[in-house]
Amino acid sequence: MSQITGAEIVFKAFADHGVEYIFGYPGGAILPLYDELKNHKKIKHILVRHEQG
Repeated sequence: MSQITGAEIVFKAFADHGVEYIFGYPGGAILPLYDELKNHKKIKHILVRHEQG
C-alpha cells in the first residue's frame, strides 16, 4: 500500500476544484506544500509581502 502526504492531498483537492492560483508566504510549517507545488505546473503561486497580505 502506497502512502501519500498531506500536501499531495491538498493539491489533489486544488486540482479537483479547478484552482489556478494560490497566494502565500513560504516558511516553517507550510514548506511541505511549497515542496509539492513544483509537481503541479498548472497552479501558479503568487508571493505576498507579509502574512496579512
